[in-house]
Amino acid sequence: MSNDKKPDFSDVQSGVQSTEQIKPDFSDVQSKVTSTEAIAESDGGEQTYTVAKGDNLSKIAKHFYGKQDWKRIFDANRDQLSDPDRIQPGQVLKIPAPEGEA
Repeated sequence: MSNDKKPDFSDVQSGVQSTEQIKPDFSDVQSKVTSTEAIAESDGGEQTYTVAKGDNLSKIAKHFYGKQDWKRIFDANRDQLSDPDRIQPGQVLKIPAPEGEA
């Protein structure tokens, strides 16, 4: 028994739609770039420094004073530091003016 009747697809409809959404408009976006090593002058000649990974107080003092006078930075930041060996990346430390410049 053979069925010679072919399927009828005359009422089948098709369509295509994109999954891509309308592209957003970024024409009014503003940007700002700040350094992770922020050095800012404040009143009295005091600066700030944002601690980076791998920093220690001696290294920071050498950068600002030319010598490893870390105790000066530690004393200025006693409000947030209890141990000079436990500074964390992202902390913003006050850097007092070098001796004789205050």
